[in-house]
Amino acid sequence: MKDNQAFNEMMVHTPLCTHKEAQNVLIIGSSSEALKKEASKHTGNIEFGDVSILTSKDEKNIDVVILTDINIDEMLLANIQRVLNDDGLICLSTDSFSKDEDKLKTDLELVGQNFWIAMPFKFGHETAILASKKYHPTADIILQRSDLLDDLEYYSTEIHHASFVFPAAQHKALTGIAKR
Repeated sequence: MKDNQAFNEMMVHTPLCTHKEAQNVLIIGSSSEALKKEASKHTGNIEFGDVSILTSKDEKNIDVVILTDINIDEMLLANIQRVLNDDGLICLSTDSFSKDEDKLKTDLELVGQNFWIAMPFKFGHETAILASKKYHPTADIILQRSDLLDDLEYYSTEIHHASFVFPAAQHKALTGIAKR
């Protein structure tokens, strides 16, 4: 299995199996055919585009925003907050903890200012952040959805839970930054 497949599955299924009823989803950034294939396993309206797609959206009508290969900043986060529903969540890829510890901490701090919960998760050689206004990624996973997904190579309910577990030293370094 390629790392790309793990990336595609985790970036799509982790947030979409956490949100109770994601009807409107935006995937911003790289949109490979494999990523689109994974997104098609879920119901609802799923749109792909670049950052400019945010400006065409009405306020408070998006349930989930998935960001791939996009550096977040305060302006991008403000635009996401404008369109995200009150129970919305975002999932964004970030640099691996071992490559750039400061980048993950910076991204967590920035995202954590605007969300009830912000938690990093690891899969393969990648690190991402799931941030939510309402849902906890391990306590609120929708098992009826995550257990019934077909044709997967990496993602499973067990991987979903395990991806949020970090080694003790990294967990300690993130305590107080990552909200739990």
